[in-house]
Amino acid sequence: MTTTTLPPRRAGGPGARLATAGLLTLAALAGTGAVHNAAAAPRALPAGCTGTSAITCHYAVAPGNYDVTVSIGGASAGQTEMWAEARRLMLPATRTAAGAVATHTFTVNVRQPEGQPTGQGGTGTPGLDLRFTGSAPQVSAVSVKPAAQPLVVYLAGDSTVCDQPTAPYTGWGQMITSSIRSGAVIANYGDSGESSGSFLSNSALLPALLAKVRANDPVYIQFGHNDKQTSASAYRNNLTTMISRIRAKGGVPVLVTPPVRRLFDGNRLTGTALHINGVGVNLPAEMRAVGAAQRVPVVDLTARSKALVESLGPSASAQLFLRSSVDGVTDNTHFSQYGAAQMGALLLQAVREQNLPLAAHLR
Repeated sequence: MTTTTLPPRRAGGPGARLATAGLLTLAALAGTGAVHNAAAAPRALPAGCTGTSAITCHYAVAPGNYDVTVSIGGASAGQTEMWAEARRLMLPATRTAAGAVATHTFTVNVRQPEGQPTGQGGTGTPGLDLRFTGSAPQVSAVSVKPAAQPLVVYLAGDSTVCDQPTAPYTGWGQMITSSIRSGAVIANYGDSGESSGSFLSNSALLPALLAKVRANDPVYIQFGHNDKQTSASAYRNNLTTMISRIRAKGGVPVLVTPPVRRLFDGNRLTGTALHINGVGVNLPAEMRAVGAAQRVPVVDLTARSKALVESLGPSASAQLFLRSSVDGVTDNTHFSQYGAAQMGALLLQAVREQNLPLAAHLR
């Protein structure tokens, strides 16, 4: 099998010469998590990569989906985690022994803007950006090639879902990426501040998502946080319209009830925390009803996150959200990196238990 390796763009700007030196083909790096011994001498960084305590790599590729294979490790012991594009976690902190190299393969969605579709928080850099962090990050090889017809899993949602470009804010959609096997990819169209109605009408959101959807692509839909004054009929109609348009393109809709806010009355969450909105509409209940009427699977992330947050209690649950002592801001709606990872884990647990689209592609 012939493998085409795409060239990186060097750090010299748009006029810099493209080169492929230092890249290994996917065939040479086949396998996920394979470990082999490294040469005794330290290796130079792959072409397109710079840095030490954080190693950044840039590749001048067009929007699309790409299989990315990396070798981490080297002559000395290392601890490396890998992020792609707008803070999408691809590899959690992974240790390598001195002299060992581990190979990992992922499929990455490249688009512009690379984070939120409306460009909130910045549009990023055209092409593919990788970032290797950790206490002792090491990367010895990177290969990038176009992915051959991966399963694309689309996310439609708000700021609790989206690829947040700037810490400490983190959406669960940018944390589940590390749990997806190569051959499937997350395309996160979540956008801050969106309600079920605004997502329908903004050309950068649902219309842009639908333009990409192919037959059997799952679309996970989570709205509620910003439907604060939406009537029950409008909310149901918005969700039903999304479902109809996704099905018309051959996609597979999945509804996700919104995760809770951290608002307690004693040891129990308030109605506002559970998304009973300002006009008295129980939004999760309405979403479940739409799912039943339309025969669409529903992930009850409201119930799952309620159980988690209430089990931790008013104090310990703060770590899931943003705290002024740690994050410089107090926010009981938006997640810390840790909290987004926990919400993503709850969603993936439901995907496995309900055997939903994506389940076969989880690590």
